[in-house]
Amino acid sequence: MHERQVTCAAHGHMLTNAAVWSSDSLWIVYDTRSSPDGSVFDGTRIERVEVNSGRIEILYESRNGACCGVVTASPVDDRVVFIVGPEHPTADWQYGPAHRQGAIVRTSKPDVIERLDARDLVPPFTAGALRGGSHVHVYSPEGRLVSFTYEDAVLDASPKTGASQAAPHEKNLRGVGVSVCGKPVQVPRTHERNHDGTAFTVLVTRLTDEPTPGSDEISKAFEEAWIGTHGYLRPDGTRQRYALAFQGHVVVHDAAFGGRRTISEVFVCDLPDDLDELTVAGEQPLAGTPTSRPSPPRGVLQRRLTFTADRSHPGIDGPRHWLRSSPDGSRIAFLMRDDLGIVQLFTVSPNGGRPVQVTRDEWHVASSFSWSPDGQQIAYVADSSVFVVDTASGTSTRLTDRTITAEPRPEACVFSVDGRRIAFMRSVAGGGTQPGESAAAVHNQIFVVDATP
Repeated sequence: MHERQVTCAAHGHMLTNAAVWSSDSLWIVYDTRSSPDGSVFDGTRIERVEVNSGRIEILYESRNGACCGVVTASPVDDRVVFIVGPEHPTADWQYGPAHRQGAIVRTSKPDVIERLDARDLVPPFTAGALRGGSHVHVYSPEGRLVSFTYEDAVLDASPKTGASQAAPHEKNLRGVGVSVCGKPVQVPRTHERNHDGTAFTVLVTRLTDEPTPGSDEISKAFEEAWIGTHGYLRPDGTRQRYALAFQGHVVVHDAAFGGRRTISEVFVCDLPDDLDELTVAGEQPLAGTPTSRPSPPRGVLQRRLTFTADRSHPGIDGPRHWLRSSPDGSRIAFLMRDDLGIVQLFTVSPNGGRPVQVTRDEWHVASSFSWSPDGQQIAYVADSSVFVVDTASGTSTRLTDRTITAEPRPEACVFSVDGRRIAFMRSVAGGGTQPGESAAAVHNQIFVVDATP
């Protein structure tokens, strides 16, 4: 087993679930959140480690009471993008889903950040700016777009809908958006939390406060992925250049759950080939109104791909994971239970059709996952080991020894850009260099394993 630990400092090392490798596969980017699952947003540095030497570089250190984390790398240049929380936080503006933003730093210019998404919190809102917080930013394969999930600070702070309210407010619901890099947006300084951005940013998903049971309406869009390195082929042979797959919450009829049940299904958003069209409003304002959510641009098409309500185990299931597309765009991978109740990898075409089961293991897939660059394998954690599965045959191969203590973490299992190695984390004891910390203190450390046993 060709496994190697590449970090050892006595603090947390947190990998994002995708795009943690530099484009030359020599470096891995991470943040320094302390909790093993990253749920405590207390990291103050974005760093990278040179895999072969173990050399560490600090790319950004937050300031003025802000924290930072959830970093991913551009596939084409030296940009990395991550979340920054509020500087000078106040009682009414602490870190949270609606109070965060995307930031970019270049490895060639450490500690110099650009704000990705602009923010405008005062009506009339600015098209191309958000009114809340963005999260888990991932570059499109050619680096022109960045996807993210979003929650709205304006609606989050609004009164709840009620009979006494003159104009009912839509709910703050999590959705998926994109930033078009290189299209800067300026906003008026009408609020102390307003700021400009280096990208034109829009929401691309359509959400419904109370979805009709049995419909394709969704109340949440999340855990998205870019489809293909060059999009995907439609049934007529033409190419859809830009598209995102994501999980959507639908409501289905289910007598066992009081008549209705919320499950996750696979959805797709097709984006226009001409990225300038993302700046053109559709039926409603791009930036939303004081009582409504921001709306998708003209030409964005949202479609449902999976219909699993009649299965013995309906809906996407298993550990938290982001959908992932094969490099050729022909298959979107997700987790679902098989008829025996075991969490397995499945795929579905972006054109729809029946899901295809990939893994047939006797143990649950226990982590997020990633495709190899050639599309022949998917890496994941199961049975306290890192595995790869051959996507054609379904044959699974164990790459690391089975370990009960310090087993591979479920948050990340990421192929390198050259396909040779897989990055993952273990929580291990050692160090004890922080004040008051024992030598037995446990921290996430980054490991790599060869993709070929």
